Amino acid sequence: MPNLSVGGVTDHEMQARSEAAGLAILAAAGDQAAWSKLVDHYARLVWAVTRSFRLTDSDASDVSQMVWLRLLEHIDRVDPVRVGAWLVVTTRRECLRVLAFRKRVLLTYESDAFEVVAGDQPELDAELLADERAVDVRRALESLPDRWQQMLGMLMADPPAPYAEISERLDIPIGSIGPIRGRCLEKLRVLLAS
Repeated sequence: MPNLSVGGVTDHEMQARSEAAGLAILAAAGDQAAWSKLVDHYARLVWAVTRSFRLTDSDASDVSQMVWLRLLEHIDRVDPVRVGAWLVVTTRRECLRVLAFRKRVLLTYESDAFEVVAGDQPELDAELLADERAVDVRRALESLPDRWQQMLGMLMADPPAPYAEISERLDIPIGSIGPIRGRCLEKLRVLLAS
């Protein structure tokens, strides 16, 4: 008899899915034999997903065990018809978790590798955030009127320009420099907050 297909799913696949769903229902009810058959039914699928992440054999075994533990913990909440899809998604998540952990582990044979204290150097994220913040500040400064930009530049110089020099170069009364500086800084705060 030909193997009929409905929506891309063959009769054989539909039968396998309903058999697996029945096993999942029985396993959720505490049937040990059904649990063993369910594991046997999907073990190759779980293993194939772990291998697609190119994990070592020991990591793949750990992921596999964790996936079956997760299924055992959640079997009463997993849709029996979708247990295969649930296993694939859970296996992928566990593989990603293992890979993320692996990236944090540093294996070295050099005896002086741990002499540099991690806190002595800024983390890459901190440097990236500082660079982004500097770009934001530059953009905010550039949006201020030219006269304000010049005044802030003179006030931030090392050493800062005296108020008398700022007053003369920008034709601003000395008594106005402080209040203008305050308005500039407030405008920058608003721009940076948005």
